Amino acid sequence: MAFNYTRWTIALLVLLSILPSVFSLYFYLEGAEQKCFTEELPKETMVTGDYNAEEWNEETKRFITNKDLQLEVVVEEMPEGNRVYAQKLAPHGKFKFTSAESGQHLICLFTASAGWFSSSKIRVTLDLAIRDILDDPEDTNEGTLSNLAQRVRELNHKVGDIRREQSYLRDHESEFRDKSEATNSHTVTWTIVQLIVLGLTCTVQLRSLRKFFETKKLV
Repeated sequence: MAFNYTRWTIALLVLLSILPSVFSLYFYLEGAEQKCFTEELPKETMVTGDYNAEEWNEETKRFITNKDLQLEVVVEEMPEGNRVYAQKLAPHGKFKFTSAESGQHLICLFTASAGWFSSSKIRVTLDLAIRDILDDPEDTNEGTLSNLAQRVRELNHKVGDIRREQSYLRDHESEFRDKSEATNSHTVTWTIVQLIVLGLTCTVQLRSLRKFFETKKLV
């Protein structure tokens, strides 16, 4: 029986698109240190971050919640550096932003209340959820839709996710093709320049040899 790769690929994409992308991490900030990481996002993708920042207390020898602590979150589009989100937040809570364009996004976190010479040590726990902008549960009244209508709406959203992902891949493919064509063009130009230089060098050398032989009366 022949194996239908296309059908299984589409099924896998649909299955993966049904589940929102969620990942967790934790890290430490010392003084005015800044932690940044990049995330590649399709266009019109909503990112929700659930965070908790705790400060090390020397008296109790453990991390505690400091209400005076401020955590600043900055999100920029790369490589242009366009700022998408910038807020000073409480030590515990959530932040949310939506990608305006497809591509790499730089997400940076640091303590806004720490000075340059501060020795405070902060432990940050961060859960990021990446999903379609239309899947925000705060913007949807689930009670007004039947189970069937809700399921249809979710499937429509997932189809939109797949289309956006395909568009994103096409944009990357087009960008890669343009770079490849530019590289090939430069290679051909450099080869032609090398041939011209080689031809001029050979001509000069032949003339020099001919003059040398004529001077020595060998020809």
